[in-house]
Order: sequence, then C-alpha cells, then structure tokens
Amino acid sequence: MDNQIPTTTDFDYYGFNPEEPCLKASVKQIAAALLPPLYSLVFIFGFVGNILVVLTLINCKKLKSMTDIYLLNLAISDLLFLLTIPFWAHYATNEWVFGDVMCKLFTGLYHIGYFGGIFFIILLTIDRYLAIVHAVFALKARTVSFGVGTSVVTWMLAVLASLPGILFTRTQKEISHYTCSLHFPPNKFHFWKMFTALETLILGLVLPLLVMIICYSGILKTVLRCRNKKKHKAVRLIVAIMIVYFLFWAPYNIVLLLNTFQESSGLNNCSDSNRLDQAMQVTETLGMTHCCINPIIYAFIGEKFRSYTARFFQKHITKRLCKHCPIFQQEALEQSSSIYSQSSKVEISIGL
Repeated sequence: MDNQIPTTTDFDYYGFNPEEPCLKASVKQIAAALLPPLYSLVFIFGFVGNILVVLTLINCKKLKSMTDIYLLNLAISDLLFLLTIPFWAHYATNEWVFGDVMCKLFTGLYHIGYFGGIFFIILLTIDRYLAIVHAVFALKARTVSFGVGTSVVTWMLAVLASLPGILFTRTQKEISHYTCSLHFPPNKFHFWKMFTALETLILGLVLPLLVMIICYSGILKTVLRCRNKKKHKAVRLIVAIMIVYFLFWAPYNIVLLLNTFQESSGLNNCSDSNRLDQAMQVTETLGMTHCCINPIIYAFIGEKFRSYTARFFQKHITKRLCKHCPIFQQEALEQSSSIYSQSSKVEISIGL
C-alpha cells in the first residue's frame, strides 16, 4: 500500500529533476501539527469500540454463529490496525526512533489489519446475503466451523496482500533524521509503485464495493418483498453501509491513484506533488476513522447486540464501580428471594 504509512521524507527525487529535488518540508510541518491529535482521536474511539465488541462477543454471545466469528475477526483486524497508530503519530512529529525491525513489524500489522478488515467486511456482506436471500441453504452453510475455516484462509490472504509493503519498507537516514517508509528497487520502482497502488484500489475499494452492490441488491429485493414493519429500517441500514464505506475510503484511493500516475494526470511538478501528499494525509486519516465506525455499523446498531453490551457493562463494570447502589442491592434481594422460593419448592417437592 504505497504511501499508506506517514512519511517524514523532506525530498522527493522521483518524477522530477534529480539535480533539483522537490522540497517536502511543508508536508512534514502540516503532518506534525495535524496528524498526532487526529490519530489520537481515532485510536481512542476505535480501540474502545472494538474492545467492547470483542468482550461482548466472547463473554455474552459466546461466538455461537458464523456472524459472531466474522465480527470478532473484524474487530481484531481493526485493533491490529489501531495498535500501530500511536507510533505513526509519534513519527509524524519526530524521526523514526524505533529501529528497522519495529518499522517492518508495525508496517506489517498496519497492512494486515487494513486488508483483514476489508476482507472480513466482504465476508460479513456475503454472510448477510446468504442469511436473507438463501435462508434454507444458509442453515447448512453458516456454521461456526465454516466461519473459523474461512477466517483462517482470510488471514492468510491478508498476510499475502501485505507482503509488498512489508518487504519494501525499511528505515533510512535522510540528512539528519531517520525515516520508515517504502523503498522500491530503483530498477523496478515504477512497476512496484503502480502494483501497490492498483492492489490497494482493487482490494480496498473496487472489490468490496462490487460485492456490496451485488449482495445488497439481492438483500433489498428480498426485504422489500417481505411484509415486515421494520423493512424500511433495514433498507436504510443497508444503504448507509454502502455510502459510509464509499465516503470514507474512496477519497484516499482516488488521491493514491493520482499520486501514482502523476505524469499521465499532468501533476508531475513539485507544487502539485506537495498538494497530493497533503491530500494523502487528510484522506488517509479519514479512511482510518472507518475502523471507529465498524463497531457501530456491524454490531451496536443491532438491538440484540446492544442488549448484550448493556448486560456486559452491568455485570462486569457497573456493579464493581457501584456495589452499594440501591438498584444493585434491590437486585441482590430479588435474586436471594428467588433462590429462597426455589429452594422452598425443592424442599416441598422432596418432602423435607
């Protein structure tokens, strides 16, 4: 994923006159001012939301369906993606101080989390399609074991898609500081730059949108035929999922495409390159926030999942923070009364 990782490179020698490198100091200054607070907000909201999804799925829902398996893996993908953000935030204000091994490690986690999240969104879309459009077939196909098996394959595909970014990312000293960024082989620079950009465009935007359009078209036809009072709410939810995904990731993919094909798009001068780099920072941050929206769209918007989350909070958090609150004391009395009445019935039934 070319340019997916924040860069502190002050010069760009590619596409311009090598004797007069394009200065990137303004891009660095804007990144240092804007990215850390934005990344911090994304990390906090995304981490809290996805941790709640994981805890609720494990503690309350007990992973009893294929949908639960995919939701759990989607949350894990987002968490892998989010865990790297504090390091990119530090990098935006300073040089890369974590060494070459950590550079490759965090790049790998970033890419695997990114591609994993996209692939599990696709699986969730197909899962919804099967459950609504092919309900009879879904009873046999949508099993927990099948969900686990497809999840393993999906993680393998995410790692495979991430390999170019991992292999070509390294630390490098530039003038007075170290960077952690992509460095393609000089003899195949344009090939790999085009390959990673097209890979991101196809896997990150074209494929998921194509799957969503096909699956949700079938879902809408089925839902609109049903005599269900909640069908209009379901239609709005389906349309919202498609629009939100497109709005969050389409701008980044468009800018990435323009940045990759600067010469053919007539943007092969230094000032346009600086503007594109700034646009990359803004649109990439917008795309990052999609992992904060995932828990809302795919989990908390469902009534059952909200009730599970409320139960989890009440059981594991609220009671511990407020043990002596009247509401919990009343609950305890009701539970003890219930237990007493049940034990009394048992005593009577066995003649004690």
